[in-house]
Amino acid sequence: MKKLTVFFLFIIVSTSVSSQALLDSNANWSYHFQLTVINQTHPSFQAKYSGTNSLINESESKKLSVTSTLFLGRKLWKNATLYFNPEIAGGSGLSSAKGIAGFPNGEIFRIGSTDPKLYIARLYFQQHFALKNSGYAKVDPTINQVDSMLPTSRITITAGKISMADFFDNNSYSHDPRSQFLNWSLMSNGAWDYPADTRGYTQGLVIALVKPGWAVRLSSVLVPRKANGLQLDYKVTKAHAETIEIEKNWTAKRPGAIRLLAFRNVSQAPTYSTTLAAVKLGDSSSVPVYTGDQEWKIYGGVKYGFGLNAEQELSDIAGVFFKASWNDGRTATWAFTEIDHSISAGINIKGKGWKRANDNIGIAQVINGISSQHQQFLNAGMYGFIVGDGKLNYGNESITEVYYQAKIASSFFITVDYQFVQNPAYNKDRGPAHIFAIRGHVQF
Repeated sequence: MKKLTVFFLFIIVSTSVSSQALLDSNANWSYHFQLTVINQTHPSFQAKYSGTNSLINESESKKLSVTSTLFLGRKLWKNATLYFNPEIAGGSGLSSAKGIAGFPNGEIFRIGSTDPKLYIARLYFQQHFALKNSGYAKVDPTINQVDSMLPTSRITITAGKISMADFFDNNSYSHDPRSQFLNWSLMSNGAWDYPADTRGYTQGLVIALVKPGWAVRLSSVLVPRKANGLQLDYKVTKAHAETIEIEKNWTAKRPGAIRLLAFRNVSQAPTYSTTLAAVKLGDSSSVPVYTGDQEWKIYGGVKYGFGLNAEQELSDIAGVFFKASWNDGRTATWAFTEIDHSISAGINIKGKGWKRANDNIGIAQVINGISSQHQQFLNAGMYGFIVGDGKLNYGNESITEVYYQAKIASSFFITVDYQFVQNPAYNKDRGPAHIFAIRGHVQF
């Protein structure tokens, strides 16, 4: 992993100047790059017992994750673009990325192996259609955005391999684990089991209606064949996920936004109540489905839920956010993490007050919970793919996260991060845990 990090740093030094030259010289193309390295550790903590999916209660150190992405975009014709993102990811998370529902490293879900793997993260086509009497606004080139004049009133169609987080549940202060909060339940609404493979990507269609001040987005995409699986399920009449989001934003006095999200996922996920009843009768055939060790091959599992996401700038240096989400909690978690209801809030403060205008401090609190059926499942000694201690003395999982991000150079940022986790994996018999991290991030 050390050699891999050095290799990526060499790439950055040798290509940053030429990449910027390409950006400046050819408006038909967009070239961008990111590298994120995260090192996490936690000291030992109290635990009355441990199970297969428990956060290891002995100290863990040097749990390193690395992701690197090349963002390519090419204009095709008027208002049409093709985007291609090859990505390399490798490393390991604390306790093999288990033991905390709101897991403390938002990059680790992209990593399916400790050895670095090259794969296609995104490959999608996007077409904008201007609506009648639409104005136009200049959009500067950035990650997965070419230099263009976009209609301010438009319908946008996106099709291909995508990340749902690129289009839904956005938030200016709590969304990107590469530059903001690291925790899974802060980068997205925790109870949104957002459809994706184990690396965070899926395939499908997103349609957006965008108007000045508001937007509506709809999607239909694939779900995994297994819980937290890498392979997507192409039996689209039996397995699919639909999401709708309504966004209202404003700029009066200070900019802000509110987003309402609803989702419905259909997959092979069994229900907790059915599995519990079957196990009592001696049939444990569905138990490995929850951990992603096997397919169920029985369709019809439905999970639905809702999310609220709001943000408001308070001043030139401060902004706040609030999120709340809920799902029905009847079926196995299939794609994201084992959270059935979640609420979070936080603040971001820019470093302008201490003459570090490009630095940021983030402080947030999140409380996660699970349904009564989910609790019974875990207390019976069974496991999902993220949590399970063998039994359960239930309590809401409470996480406080604080970070300081410092801009070291034009494209280089260093972040120190601390997370305090009470009742990890909803268990009052374990913890609390103190988790420390340092993050290096390069982007140009």
